[in-house]
Amino acid sequence: SSSNMTTVPKVQEVKDITKIERIGAHSHITGLGLDDTLEARATSQGMVGQVKARKAAGVVVQIIKQGHIAGRGILIAGQPGTGKTAIAMAMAQSLGPDTPFTMIAGSEIYSLEMSKTEALTQAFRRSIGVRIKEETEIIEGEVVEIQIDRPAAGAGAKIGKLILKTTDMETIYDLGQKMIDALTKEKVQSGDVISIDKATGKISKLGRSFTRSRDYEVSGANVKFVQCPAQQY
Repeated sequence: SSSNMTTVPKVQEVKDITKIERIGAHSHITGLGLDDTLEARATSQGMVGQVKARKAAGVVVQIIKQGHIAGRGILIAGQPGTGKTAIAMAMAQSLGPDTPFTMIAGSEIYSLEMSKTEALTQAFRRSIGVRIKEETEIIEGEVVEIQIDRPAAGAGAKIGKLILKTTDMETIYDLGQKMIDALTKEKVQSGDVISIDKATGKISKLGRSFTRSRDYEVSGANVKFVQCPAQQY
């Protein structure tokens, strides 16, 4: 009967404004078309006209490169078809290939099935170029031996030892359950050269040691032989 029917709630589709990207009429622009003195050339880098505006934009680009305008915005005003978008794209191109450029029209924001705030937030996030630099400690070495002690009762965490060697030294590391699982997942065995990220415990198999290349008469085509690391970092 109709009384036993349950209404399944509709799950709203998550939309992304990246889907509406397109090649625009300004894709030929490669810069502001200025000389070394920031004077606008008649025709250069896909730009023509708006000499004063291009020169002013060039001054702003120089200020940005010197790091004096971080966190600020620039408003370019003018009648339709006067080159506002072209100048903005030229500024982004002048700042280098790592500078993102996001172009979105007001009509697109209103036509999307999402809030205008969410659309603008996505556009701003795509327009922020962030370069992340991180340093991490890496242990590299050739696996000499892996010892895994399993609990006698069959339950409980496994423990073990890993012996790594370089051309200079040989070191023994204690292994916990997480590291043992990682070694098992990567199918690490004696003779493999591996790297271990000390911060995350991530293990990467770099290949087989050249010293083990004669252990097998036949090896697969995808077996990569590498030198034993000279030192541990």
